[in-house]
Amino acid sequence: MAATAASGLQLASARPCIASSHRVFKAGAASLAVNSKAVSWNKLASACHLSQSLEPFRRSFASSSVNFNKVVTKAMSESSENKPVSGLPIDLKGKRAFIAGVADDNGYGWAIAKSLAAAGAEILVGTWVPALNIFETSLRRGKFDESRLLPNGSLMEITKVYPLDAVFDNPDDVPEDIKTNKRYAGSANWTVKEVAESVKQDFGSIDILVHSLANGPEVGKPLLETSRNGYLAALSASSYSYVSLLKHFIPLMNPGGSSISLTYIASERIIPGYGGGMSSAKAALESDTRVLAFEAGRKHKIRVNTISAGPLRSRAAKAIGFIDTMIEYSIANAPLQKELSADEVGNAAAFLASPLASAITGAVIYVDNGLNAMGVGVDSPIFKDLNIPGEKH
Repeated sequence: MAATAASGLQLASARPCIASSHRVFKAGAASLAVNSKAVSWNKLASACHLSQSLEPFRRSFASSSVNFNKVVTKAMSESSENKPVSGLPIDLKGKRAFIAGVADDNGYGWAIAKSLAAAGAEILVGTWVPALNIFETSLRRGKFDESRLLPNGSLMEITKVYPLDAVFDNPDDVPEDIKTNKRYAGSANWTVKEVAESVKQDFGSIDILVHSLANGPEVGKPLLETSRNGYLAALSASSYSYVSLLKHFIPLMNPGGSSISLTYIASERIIPGYGGGMSSAKAALESDTRVLAFEAGRKHKIRVNTISAGPLRSRAAKAIGFIDTMIEYSIANAPLQKELSADEVGNAAAFLASPLASAITGAVIYVDNGLNAMGVGVDSPIFKDLNIPGEKH
């Protein structure tokens, strides 16, 4: 079972795949700004998205009556570089990022790529092999052009797309049924070791590594009904894949670089319906983040962090079956009563990848409107007489 792009609940329904495209994007520095007024869709269209497409969010935004203040990542164009910048700049010009787990314009991986690009980074992506052709075709035909739009009006460019299946470390690990599978026909050098070698040969080094992969074949089953194979498959695709990626890519990473993964609150809280060993896989990922931060920091001067993102209405999350319920629950109970957007996770990743986060490593960064801080669901009838402040939706 191959790893897939991480969804709003950090579980993707398709394995990682990468398309081949050679384009280079040049962007100026990015700065963080806070919009103090309710933001219209047109203004939101200029914000960077990180793991979710622009269009699905537009539809959900248009159908929602919730107004909220928006944190937007603003990138300067080349022509404005000499103009004064307000706020602290996020400048990733000259940096190169590899994002593993981008198979469409609909998830956190895509949104992170956009934020990094808006800050000036060069973008390389890894895509699950069976999804490579459709992803590449969609890019070429302009299907993703709307969601590629950057704050300066240009389109995000992906310098190269690599086929990737992060469940397999090297060619010897690939079973015969995968080697002969028609969905893998025409692609080569897609194991983790081979992709790292290809990136080194093509570009020499990278500065940022993003792991946006997860897959649990039995995610719909309660833990007591999960098979050994299903449990181990979830850990392999969702947590060990990160260890393997960092192990093989760290020799390519420049000192001072940053590695980021995506986790979910089910690692530490009970989320019924998020089963099949996925909660265990996320707990392992967070534990590994701390250990890898120590080892990578001491040996290679690389920072390692993970973002615990709230629920997102992506295609992969919808496959789990209760994403709409989780979003409604979050809006009703989180300190910040608004729907989480992918670009907010992207902005956090851009910060973690930047020199502004030079002393942050081994951390779980919550980007969930504060839901992780809650001990009870305040929408419960038990609290109806407490006059708890909040917006009615």
